[in-house]
Amino acid sequence: MTKTNAVFFLGILCAVLLFSACSVSKKPTAVVSKESITPGTTVKRGDKSFQLLGNPVAVGSRLPDTVLVDSSTMDEVVLSEYAGEVLLISLVPSIDTKVCEIQTHYLGEEGDTLPAGIRRITISRDTPFAQKRFAKEAKLQDLVYLSDHRDGDFGRNTGLLVDKVKLLSRGILVADQKGVVRYMQIVPVLTELPDMEKAFQEAVKLLNSSS
Repeated sequence: MTKTNAVFFLGILCAVLLFSACSVSKKPTAVVSKESITPGTTVKRGDKSFQLLGNPVAVGSRLPDTVLVDSSTMDEVVLSEYAGEVLLISLVPSIDTKVCEIQTHYLGEEGDTLPAGIRRITISRDTPFAQKRFAKEAKLQDLVYLSDHRDGDFGRNTGLLVDKVKLLSRGILVADQKGVVRYMQIVPVLTELPDMEKAFQEAVKLLNSSS
């Protein structure tokens, strides 16, 4: 191989490695919704609509004291155990899907800038074992992962259980130190993200208003 050819192929190799590195490091993206629907109505996935089952939660109402499982300890917990903290609750259908992964990474990584006094929680119907595996693999173990896998009682007690698939709808709830919901966004399309930055701002505002 001539010196000229060697330089040429080396250039091609460097270009391939560069573009490969870019494709690996590029974060996946999803559409961020600015819209919100009312619990107990319907959500869409593609061209299909799904009824949301259960008793609708509303801004101004208290979070239900439904038993959930903390995936880090396998203990049963209720949300009132976090009284005294602002709760930033991320609701996802399943953490093993692309959009749920993006949402949880955002809560864990971008949410690291939030002040003390705001508790970041992910709730899904995944098993505690799946949540624990995800937390370890994603290196997002500073979040609280709560599982509603048994009977979907949390979903039913908030009007956010998706009919037929029996998963939680996607959204964000922000509750004050007494467990009263002060902000909520439930996205109308399951494959779209809630506005996480808006939720962060509402949580900080709520924390500051009580200090």
